Amino acid sequence: MEYRFLGASGFKVPALGFGAGTFGGKGPLFSAWGNTDVDEAKRLIDICLDAGLNLFDTADVYSDGASESILGAALKGRRDKAIVSTKLTLRAGDGPNDAGASRHHLIEGVNKALRRLDTDYIDLLQLHHFDAMTPVEQVMSTLDDLVRAGKVRHLGVSNFSGWQLMKSQAAADRHGYSRYVANQTYYSLIGRDYEWELMPLGIDQGVGAVVWSPLGWGRLTGKIRRGQPLPEGSRLHDTAGFAPPVDEERLYRIVDALDEIAAETGKTIPQIALNWLLQRPTVSTVLIGARNEEQLRQNLGAVGWNLTANQVAKLDAASYLTPPYPYYPYWNGQFAERNPPPVAVPRQESA
Repeated sequence: MEYRFLGASGFKVPALGFGAGTFGGKGPLFSAWGNTDVDEAKRLIDICLDAGLNLFDTADVYSDGASESILGAALKGRRDKAIVSTKLTLRAGDGPNDAGASRHHLIEGVNKALRRLDTDYIDLLQLHHFDAMTPVEQVMSTLDDLVRAGKVRHLGVSNFSGWQLMKSQAAADRHGYSRYVANQTYYSLIGRDYEWELMPLGIDQGVGAVVWSPLGWGRLTGKIRRGQPLPEGSRLHDTAGFAPPVDEERLYRIVDALDEIAAETGKTIPQIALNWLLQRPTVSTVLIGARNEEQLRQNLGAVGWNLTANQVAKLDAASYLTPPYPYYPYWNGQFAERNPPPVAVPRQESA
């Protein structure tokens, strides 16, 4: 397993992390999309640790807290071998203060997570979304207190826009508080919006990407093919309403390119899609999920090799989208000398 720095923290994490959202099975679809119990979780964690994957990501809302509890039980006796990452701020109860990033909820949320995880500290705490109702200075002050108390070691965000993340970093710098070093973000071959603003920000501010849904909500598993219906029982029928919309022709174009590279390399479509992400700037770790051992071992096959430059270029071209204003000047060459784009992208020719 390759290990990478988590942003500018000096802390190393594995190139692949394990998403424990499938642990539990309680609550609505968005917070429960698996039913892995403690025994099965122990077996999956055994496989991960044997492969060098030691980062496990969860959240307080996953299965109404059961995901954290199962992860904590499965890690009992080997907590020191694991990096535990969790998230809060989404609604986690019926009370008026059971959501958001208020000082009350952050402190209570961390204390509850520590009890469920059966641990004294959280390696990486991420805010699940930006709370516009709580002053940024109060949020950063509270998080800094949690770090100084030893309950949290590193800080991150998820689902923040560029200005929200930058405003938070500025407040931390102004007052000498702990900064965010991680951004748990949606990023995949069919979801490249991260590259337009958040990736350059990550480069500039030392914020590493912790990638979620790297297979585009299941669209890059190899089950979708041009002109073929979805398999019976596919989760895509249930999750379509939650996933960001994707142009079908563009999706088929990407899958066609993945198929060609799969034939060249002997790798699976998911392995190729994951490997592409591992070669992108700012990516610290890519979270993989699995309901069973077979899926996990398949996903672990995404490391230990690299796509060639030509194969990366083929996937770049197949997945390319013209960025919206004001980002497109980078792509047509204007201002490129002073503001180079963060990744290699197709050059637009002038008319």
